[in-house]
Amino acid sequence: MTMSTTQTGHDAALSETERDTLRLVAGHMIPASDAYGVPGADDPEIFADILRSLDRDVEKVREALQVLAQEELAALEDDARAARLAAFRAARPELAGVLELAVARCYYRDDRVMTAIGMEPRPPFPLGYEVPQGDLALLDPVRARGPIYRDAG
Repeated sequence: MTMSTTQTGHDAALSETERDTLRLVAGHMIPASDAYGVPGADDPEIFADILRSLDRDVEKVREALQVLAQEELAALEDDARAARLAAFRAARPELAGVLELAVARCYYRDDRVMTAIGMEPRPPFPLGYEVPQGDLALLDPVRARGPIYRDAG
């Protein structure tokens, strides 16, 4: 699913500094790999998809990016940047999680990435995907827990 790079209301809602910081974080999270033939999450097409897909997460993403802006990540060497991002993830897991989701959901729907990981680049429905039969005994603890919902009947 290769996307164009036009701006929408959501990516326009981020300042240039916020977009630059998000691109830096995305590239750190999922760097390009020549060995596996995959682009990084900071690839222009993937990054444009990330910006377009912020939707309901845009305010939390902005909050995370404002916290990270204080770190001046672009001025740091790779090791120092990695340490600052790890510290951010440990200190603010809820904000780090929002960034991780925003990046990962777009990265793994890119046609090039899907092809590289051996999946046909297409939506999961209506054809679905073959899932190998697993050990259903792994679900026993979940079944033993009992219902986690309130019976409305």
